[in-house]
Amino acid sequence: MKRKTTPHSMAETGRMMDGLRFYTETVESDRLSPQAFFEAGEMEFAGRRFYWENRDKTRKMAGIGHAARLTSKDGDARFEDIRTQWQRLCSVIVKEEGDQSPVLFGGFSFDPENRRESEWTGFPAALFVVPQIQLVEKDGRAFVSINLVSDDGSAAGDFEKLRLIRDRLIHEAQVKERTPALKPDVLRLHEYAKADYVRAVEGVRDGILEGGPEKVVIARSVGLEFAAPVRHSEVLEHLSAEQQESYLFGLENGDGFFFGATPERLVKMEDGKGLTACVAGSIRRGKTVEEDRLLGESLLKDPKNREEHQFVVQMIGDVFRSLCSDVRIPAGPRLLKVRDIQHLFTPVEATPNVGTDLLDLVQALHPTPALGGTPRDEALRMIRKNEKMDRGYYGAPIGWIDAEGDGEFAVAIRSGLLKGDRAHLYAGGGIVAGSVPEEEYEETWVKFRPMMRALGGALHG
Repeated sequence: MKRKTTPHSMAETGRMMDGLRFYTETVESDRLSPQAFFEAGEMEFAGRRFYWENRDKTRKMAGIGHAARLTSKDGDARFEDIRTQWQRLCSVIVKEEGDQSPVLFGGFSFDPENRRESEWTGFPAALFVVPQIQLVEKDGRAFVSINLVSDDGSAAGDFEKLRLIRDRLIHEAQVKERTPALKPDVLRLHEYAKADYVRAVEGVRDGILEGGPEKVVIARSVGLEFAAPVRHSEVLEHLSAEQQESYLFGLENGDGFFFGATPERLVKMEDGKGLTACVAGSIRRGKTVEEDRLLGESLLKDPKNREEHQFVVQMIGDVFRSLCSDVRIPAGPRLLKVRDIQHLFTPVEATPNVGTDLLDLVQALHPTPALGGTPRDEALRMIRKNEKMDRGYYGAPIGWIDAEGDGEFAVAIRSGLLKGDRAHLYAGGGIVAGSVPEEEYEETWVKFRPMMRALGGALHG
């Protein structure tokens, strides 16, 4: 392990302690697996960790402990709440040139107006954390940072304690022998209220035919019960091995672990560019190369799926044109193939206007027609009326932003909430005038497959 930079000493910065300060220090470390680092924090920091991999695996992150925990209870104001709290922290950062930028990681709820009692109790409208120990792997190089937020004179001693914890975690992640994780033993599968889901699809479809919104996304959940509590690091290990074309995320909140492997980027900000992707319309993978090709071709030609996809392209294009310049959108979609599913996919790139930041784009894009519907407000009202569940963070933005304003958010689909020996999994689909309820029901089983497989559940069909 080699020190990347020498940070301000606590003696030098002690005179600055007349108010809040945010200290950070970075070292570069060789041979350090982010998953092993996440696992190394389990004993001391259970309930206070996160994990992230982007889709092309050029950036992986693990966060251990909480230097700061930012939350919001306000509905429409939750994006601004998080922005204000993060900007305040960023304004008092104490670091040297070359230290890695601190990262804020977390997510928003899909619909803070949903007041149903559910498994999501304890998850606020927005939850973001600054880790005490932050590992960022970029293009094969691993950087470990200590983050300390303090408003008193004990910062020097606290920072030194964090150095010891950092070194211990690095050592354990590098030398501890890891045995391959076994799939958990599933005792039973709970299918919640299939009849309610079918009725919701029928009600939404009928409302569309009567002149309602053009498209509404209706979701449902299933539950898994295990023989023993499931370790979060083992879930991530299985997802990483099985869903290599997807974003991988995990966010602990006390005894709750929200995790997933999503193919869908919401928005990315990097080097002054904003990038997003339209992902809507899906079909299963084929059992042979030829069957897979034919299924993909049928998806590209299917009127219902092309219509659903075009709703997303139109909405995202409108948002980007309102907040950005030089918007570039291909003329038609291509296929995005992940292990269990093929999607229609259209990338979008633009230059954000001056004063537009990543959270502005996140707020403007959520929920996309792929998870809410179109027109947005009308679709949300219909979801609240017909969908008999609380989505929690399912289908909502999850991701990170650094102190420079760069970052990336994914749409939290193909996801689940794990609490001890029980898990809830979530899936949905876009309902349009031509939707058939039983076909929509069967499509949700295809979308449950990634999480079911990672947790050892039996696959449907």
